[in-house]
Amino acid sequence: MTIFIKPSSGAKTSRRAFTPVSEINVTPMVDVMLVLLVIFIVTAPLLTTGVNVNLPQTARARSLPQDNTALTLTIAKDGTVTLNSVKQDAVKLGLEALRGRLTAVREANPQIRVYVKGDREVAYGVMMEVMAEVTAAGITQVAFVTEPAKRPLSAPR
Repeated sequence: MTIFIKPSSGAKTSRRAFTPVSEINVTPMVDVMLVLLVIFIVTAPLLTTGVNVNLPQTARARSLPQDNTALTLTIAKDGTVTLNSVKQDAVKLGLEALRGRLTAVREANPQIRVYVKGDREVAYGVMMEVMAEVTAAGITQVAFVTEPAKRPLSAPR
């Protein structure tokens, strides 16, 4: 595509006075790149909110191993969190103190595992706050504890 530019008003208007401009307009490309950048900035935090959970690969429930590298976080119906390990008695904590306590435990043992036992009626938001504190403390090995089903579960319809 050739575009001719009109000469200045004082110049003679002959066919030779028009010069072709062969430049590509990059404004639409920059607009598209900025839109893509905004999309990536918005979606990047959403990709990192997942929590890695190490669950057993069997269909039947197994009992928890009794070792010294595991903590149990019990979340009661009213939202109170109890931290319990094999070595110490149960300690009731608020969410404010939970991260500091978990960080201290992780620094003492980097391979620590956390088992989360949540009451069936605990709000989803409370569970996510506890999981966020566990993740913020740097603990990566987390599993949810459930009871085995009394009857076989039916397939979803």
